[in-house]
Amino acid sequence: MNPAARVSAAIEVLSDIETRRRPASDAMKDWGLAHRFAGSGDRAAISALVYDALRRKSSSAWLMGEASPRAEAIGALKQTRGLDAAAVAALFTGEGHASPLLTEVERERLETASLAGAPAHVAGDYPEWLASQFEAAFGADAAEEGRALAERAPVDLRANLLKTTRDKALAALAHLNPTPTAISPVGLRIVIRPDGRGPALAAEPTYVKGLVEVQDEGSQLAALLAEAKPGMQVLDLCAGAGGKTLALAAIMDNHGQIYATDTDGRRLTPIFDRLARSGGRNVQVRAPKGAADVLADLEGRMDLVVIDAPCSGSGAWRRNPDAKWRMRPGALEQRIKDQDETLESAVRFVKPGGRIVYVTCSVLRAENEDRVAAFLAAHDDFLPVDAATQARAAGLPALAERASAFGAGLRLSPRVTGTDGFYVATVVRV
Repeated sequence: MNPAARVSAAIEVLSDIETRRRPASDAMKDWGLAHRFAGSGDRAAISALVYDALRRKSSSAWLMGEASPRAEAIGALKQTRGLDAAAVAALFTGEGHASPLLTEVERERLETASLAGAPAHVAGDYPEWLASQFEAAFGADAAEEGRALAERAPVDLRANLLKTTRDKALAALAHLNPTPTAISPVGLRIVIRPDGRGPALAAEPTYVKGLVEVQDEGSQLAALLAEAKPGMQVLDLCAGAGGKTLALAAIMDNHGQIYATDTDGRRLTPIFDRLARSGGRNVQVRAPKGAADVLADLEGRMDLVVIDAPCSGSGAWRRNPDAKWRMRPGALEQRIKDQDETLESAVRFVKPGGRIVYVTCSVLRAENEDRVAAFLAAHDDFLPVDAATQARAAGLPALAERASAFGAGLRLSPRVTGTDGFYVATVVRV
């Protein structure tokens, strides 16, 4: 497929996403099945443009004066690819499988339109119904924070210290031009190519052998801030696919015990292969079994309970840009309810002097500081840990200045830390 045909295909996929209100990955999969002539390079290029368009959906509609899949694709070519009007026009020839020619209005807007005067939610490319939430979290910087969340995310890897060092991992992957992460002492970063495509890690021996794991730097930092120590008893209460479980196992050098569980056993499925590949040997996976209490024997025994809480995922919009446009207010309300219930469920496992580390990949105060404040108000036997002190104790002094101004915990975001958006707060049982 030539570049013009790829743009036309991206508009087709965007139309499907808008009409059927479904995840972009599902729409891309169906498009590929219906167009088997398209090679892997074609599908990757089309997918990259689709995701770029979703990242800039609102601002592109403003620039083009129209909210449509075509306008989103044109705006993405201008904003993320840096193409001028002539270069965009070359991809809209109306010939063969290319989209129809640009109209005079489209050409004019490409040449003259700007985001000057656009509301913060438009300039920052986040849903209008979340405007008050972003203003509460970021104030005058809301648009800039949203804009950073609409950028492409790099590929971050964590060197698995059970098998290697970061320096050795950097050397082994030198052909991919990785660099050390700025804050995490165990992270590597690979910048996405200009066409939006990332490295084929599944073909890399360093990845296949478990020397590195895919994990955003912010998630790495959350695991480090938990301050797990060899010999501890640790419960990962929302383990999912096991990213933080594996990180904790490496931090603990396979000494002590980690119990990994999740309310949805299906989410735990990938953890078994990942544990085998990583060499993690101090993890027990406790999958739910109907009405049985599979964690009953852990009551009052845990030094550390880690909650990677179910949340809006607003901090990960760089990786899942379609999620922000599919999310509705009711979903946020349900997440807040889930977060309160999960925090409450952690209490019975924490021994005196033990800690709960509450983590979200959200930038919203309603899911972060507000939840911890509500928990502390209901439990006078728990106290917050000073965030700046926690960062220094974890060997991450650069994070001390990221202590939240709205309550307990630390805040990370693409704009200020170059990571996904994360919130980490620790409370201790006194």
